[in-house]
Amino acid sequence: QVQLVESGGGSVQSGGSLRLSCAASGFTASMSYMGWFRQAPGKELEGIAAIRSDGIPYYADSVKGRFTISQDNVKNTLYLQMNTLIPEDTAMYYCAATGTYFTYYGALNLRTYAYWGQGTKVTVSS
Repeated sequence: QVQLVESGGGSVQSGGSLRLSCAASGFTASMSYMGWFRQAPGKELEGIAAIRSDGIPYYADSVKGRFTISQDNVKNTLYLQMNTLIPEDTAMYYCAATGTYFTYYGALNLRTYAYWGQGTKVTVSS
């Protein structure tokens, strides 16, 4: 059974940092892409960072230069290091992974992804 479990969310003041983790299990093959998405209250789900299986990262303009995505293939864990957080980063953050066979709509497009975690909440206060 494929499972993605996020952790590391919390409350932080503006300018602070958090590191999100996503533990993956049940995959029979490596995921071609893994990504981080977020949904702020009243807004649509937004792709913010993704990483290809060979390590190539992708970032949304809103987080470029502040967030870093990485993966530990031994631990089957995806990370999102978030620095210089601002109140606009307040959202529920979700980890996602592609299936064995998938249609590529873009690394930051939610339609590319088949598997999703339950989310972890990040709150940034000013």
